[in-house]
Amino acid sequence: MSKRGISGIRPTRIELLKLKKQEIIASKGHDLLQEKLDAMVIEFFRYVDAYADLRDDLDRQVAGALLAIKEAGTVIGDQKLEELAVSTPGMEDIPMGFRVIMGVRVPMIGEPGVGTEGRQPSYSYLGTSARTDEASRAFKEVSATALKLAELEGTVRRLAAEIKSTRRRVNALEHVLLPRLRDTRRYIEMHLEEREREDLFRRKRTKQVIKEHAATGET
Repeated sequence: MSKRGISGIRPTRIELLKLKKQEIIASKGHDLLQEKLDAMVIEFFRYVDAYADLRDDLDRQVAGALLAIKEAGTVIGDQKLEELAVSTPGMEDIPMGFRVIMGVRVPMIGEPGVGTEGRQPSYSYLGTSARTDEASRAFKEVSATALKLAELEGTVRRLAAEIKSTRRRVNALEHVLLPRLRDTRRYIEMHLEEREREDLFRRKRTKQVIKEHAATGET
């Protein structure tokens, strides 16, 4: 038997039938996992592209928000701007959940402040300016985009981990289990064929001996 064969298996027809069934199941499992892997890789790169695009958007939004807050400070003064920042309540709770992509659980992050409270400024209009409102809206957009980016990053990481795990399973089936099953099956088939040839030879030899004895008895 080849070194890759499965040891401890008796070369019988029953074991041969078992191996053939195992080989069929392993082959189908390999094909299904390969299809899943190919589909996940496509999804992975789709989300990677979306992540890269959103990251660029976030960079632009951050630059715009920083410019807006700088202009707001110029209009109302940095001290007043700091007072508004201190008096502004923190971010509300962020709804968290998950969804399933190709059988993989990935994070789903909602936006805080859904409703009127989330759309209106949380500071008084007194002593502020339109620049202040623009800066507020800009940073809210930055927060929303950052949350979406975090969701995409989590999705990409989970898909990458599942792709790595699935690829290991595909490789194990393709390069370890299936070759071992095939080598063991071929070994048993060769063993059984050899035994059949030996049995056939013995039967022929037995008939020949019987005929020879019969011929000798007749004479």
